[in-house]
Amino acid sequence: MAAAGARPVELGFAESAPAWRLRSEQFPSKVYAPLPGRADAFHRGIFLFCCREPPCCAGLRVFRNQLPRKNDFYSYEPPSENPPPETGESVCLQLKSGAHLCRVCGCLGPKTCSRCHKAYYCSKEHQTLDWRLGHKQTCAQPDHFDHIIPDHNFLFPEFEIVIETEEEIMPEVVEKEDYSEITGSMGEALEEELDSMAKHESREDTIFQKFKTQIALEPEQILRYGRGIAPIWISGENIPQEKDIPDCPCGAKRILEFQVMPQLLNYLKADRLGKSIDWGILAVFTCAESCSLGTGYTEEFVWKQDVTDTP
Repeated sequence: MAAAGARPVELGFAESAPAWRLRSEQFPSKVYAPLPGRADAFHRGIFLFCCREPPCCAGLRVFRNQLPRKNDFYSYEPPSENPPPETGESVCLQLKSGAHLCRVCGCLGPKTCSRCHKAYYCSKEHQTLDWRLGHKQTCAQPDHFDHIIPDHNFLFPEFEIVIETEEEIMPEVVEKEDYSEITGSMGEALEEELDSMAKHESREDTIFQKFKTQIALEPEQILRYGRGIAPIWISGENIPQEKDIPDCPCGAKRILEFQVMPQLLNYLKADRLGKSIDWGILAVFTCAESCSLGTGYTEEFVWKQDVTDTP
């Protein structure tokens, strides 16, 4: 794993955005991360998928895709930062080109409604769900249902990730603050409690305090991006060794691309179906060489670290 300080850390914050900025015609990446100087990675996206069933740890999967500037999917020119002109119609949800996607979950939708032939689904189960929750009424008006956002209470809510560069925290300031806090606590403690407090001074405490100090300036950060940096762990347990991070199939090592912070859970509203997911951090590792894929996707590696219950 690469050492820290390879590049500045970019912090991601969740921010509400109008539908035209979130629509599929814009770059659909969960994290859009082009590589400067790489013509074959002008468009580069990292997609992180998560199963909302709590026991499903295997449901965390991450994929990478990259394309040159001239390709069959995106315009050569960047999308406008301005909203589209008002036409009196809402934003169309269907892609104008490419694969058909399921109206419920957004996955590949090879199945179609046998009546209108304009609604696509990944499975019979999702077609049945959509029929019961609104498509039964809109099926007779296929020219209009594209513009109605179906609320199946199924997907996570969408936000735009706004990026800011992290302000550097000087190590000497951190050490001074930590020392003052410990000294103050010791001064107020009874003498017979000193031995007990010393036993709780552990590597676990140090790592968690470092985590809290690092995010203290920006506690709402949901993502830390820095290709090749070292992650900040939330716990002393379940920290991967280099041998735990598998190499890319091309033979290159994998390095950290970004980490997802626990604050994101506040935005996902994952428990609104009576089910909850949880993590301490999610560390996403990608091919150090960002090997060329053509127009396909390659699976990368994600490491899940949970919050440790302290005694």
